[in-house]
Amino acid sequence: MGDVIPFKRPKISEKHKGNTLCRSGFHKWLIITSQQFDVMQGKLVTVYQCKRCGKLKRVLK
Repeated sequence: MGDVIPFKRPKISEKHKGNTLCRSGFHKWLIITSQQFDVMQGKLVTVYQCKRCGKLKRVLK
């Protein structure tokens, strides 16, 4: 027989870890350095991405 893999449900706290903070507006923003210039507007742009949920925020300089 093959290897036996124990199936265990993840805890609710592990499943939704960090999502409740983002839903309340407390994101953990990180700066993305690969996208600094907006071609359409011709301006420098700072792009932030949330570490937990992946939401993007763009700020014009």
